[in-house]
Amino acid sequence: MSFAAIFGGFGDTFIGVIKALLPILVLFIIFQLFFLKLPKKYIYNLMVGTAIAGLGLLLFLQGVHVGFLPAGEAIGKYLGNIESYWLLIPFGFFIGFLTTWTEPAVRVLCDQVEKASASSIRKTTVLVAICVGVAVFVALGMAKIIYGIPLLYIVVPGYIIALLMMWFSDKSFLSIAFDAGGVATGPMAVTFLLAIAVGISSAMEGRDPILHGFGLIALIALAPILSVMTLGFLARIRKRKKEL
Repeated sequence: MSFAAIFGGFGDTFIGVIKALLPILVLFIIFQLFFLKLPKKYIYNLMVGTAIAGLGLLLFLQGVHVGFLPAGEAIGKYLGNIESYWLLIPFGFFIGFLTTWTEPAVRVLCDQVEKASASSIRKTTVLVAICVGVAVFVALGMAKIIYGIPLLYIVVPGYIIALLMMWFSDKSFLSIAFDAGGVATGPMAVTFLLAIAVGISSAMEGRDPILHGFGLIALIALAPILSVMTLGFLARIRKRKKEL
């Protein structure tokens, strides 16, 4: 791959990172000037950290642009031409689990959960629950593409079940569950899994990439809500057994 190909669209990516970080930085400066009055050393460390984060985000997004998106689409187009379409379902489970396991935002959430709960809720337990939930729904998303299942047939019952489970799950897990739905739809899922889904639907005969390829992110957002609430339900049962 040539230098021009690697850094193609670098300027647009740079502008996007600036637009993402600048409002937060301006807000902090306003609070610093009028309310916080933090020492200069703290401000220096914050500025250095912001610069490092911005550089990392810039390189990551550029890598996504030239790496993850084309790779995901190429894999999807290849898989869309295989004869045994049912193999896409176990593949979806595997790639869904693996992608979520490597999702940085999911790791951050799990670390914060363990820290805030004083280690009463283990980060590994939450991580596995999120990964399994996403894996199941990515597999379900592959089935949606293969058999042409309307998205509403999955999303509407899923959220109805989530609302019902709120009454039975341990209250400590409710907020975690809905936050998990947000972090699971991070850059790995959006760039890689979505590209695979669009690639598969575009390669399959009779499947509109817009109609069938998209919607996977909605399923990924729903998956951790149900899986973490299920974890909370099991935790509630265990508490009741201890009380007896």
